[in-house]
Amino acid sequence: MKDLESLVARTLAEVAASADLAALDAVRVAVLGKKGTVTELLKGLGKLPTAERRSAGADINRAKEKLGAAIEARRAQFESAALERELASAAIDVTLPGRGQSVGGLHPVTRTRLRIEAIFRRAGFSIAEGPEVEDDFHNFEALNIPANHPARAMHDTFYLGDGRLLRTHTSPVQIRAMKLQGVPIRVIAPGPVYRRDSDVTHSPMFHQVEGLVLDEHVSLANLKAVLAGFAEQFFEKPRGLRFRASYFPFTEPSAEVDIQCVLCDGAGCRVCKQTGWLEICGCGMVHPNVLTACGVDASRWQGYAFGMGIERLAMLRYAVTDLRLFFENDLRFLAQFSRG
Repeated sequence: MKDLESLVARTLAEVAASADLAALDAVRVAVLGKKGTVTELLKGLGKLPTAERRSAGADINRAKEKLGAAIEARRAQFESAALERELASAAIDVTLPGRGQSVGGLHPVTRTRLRIEAIFRRAGFSIAEGPEVEDDFHNFEALNIPANHPARAMHDTFYLGDGRLLRTHTSPVQIRAMKLQGVPIRVIAPGPVYRRDSDVTHSPMFHQVEGLVLDEHVSLANLKAVLAGFAEQFFEKPRGLRFRASYFPFTEPSAEVDIQCVLCDGAGCRVCKQTGWLEICGCGMVHPNVLTACGVDASRWQGYAFGMGIERLAMLRYAVTDLRLFFENDLRFLAQFSRG
């Protein structure tokens, strides 16, 4: 027992003198490990006389518990000190001067939308807005797209549980503007639209701007002049323009509009697929059925409508090849638009 008392006193001194967790663990292994001193004493109890075995075992277990408690207390001291050092190093000095603020910028899609709006405002157009959650009448029926019309397949629509839907274009805003303002009218309707589509050049949510002009003497020549002037101002350079016959249920006749490639000036490149032309919008003369649905006398009033994708124009203006870059919020990409 004298050897046991000496062992406990010596071990307690070594625990107290341990400089770090590694040294403390070495003491623990030497005394309480599988081959430690106290462990060996417990293994040797079987060699003692039966009368001494119980008393010796109790003494050794008390020593083991005492040493274990001392080691854990010392470990807690080390861990507490380490936490305090970490907190001290990470402390924030609120009296230090600020680091300053970096200058941000508008998102490229927002910049493009504002540029489009400014150009059409100068041409005499006003801005019309409408709800993004629409009903079937304004989104389809009033635009000459009845329930059984094949043109509905052109729009992969997000329907809501109550029968309403997320608008698939901003044309419903034109319907609401006609019913609210009457004629003559000259408006553009920019805003977000929604369709079930997602790839390099399509997004389930994107932005369109659609225009509508109604008056007593309006023709395709007026439409072409407006679009040619818009393309020249938007791209800051005269652009060749061509109309290709197409189909839209809300216009007749209808056309797709191409401009001379902004990158190769019509010479042919990868972006325009060597054709020298880029599609920018669809357009046409407003269908008489649309005018009738809005309470407008189609025998007296006529006009044109057009629609274009804002992301599409932003991609052409800024030479962006992947539509998804506009929505991934990569600061390295967005930082390029923080000036001017």
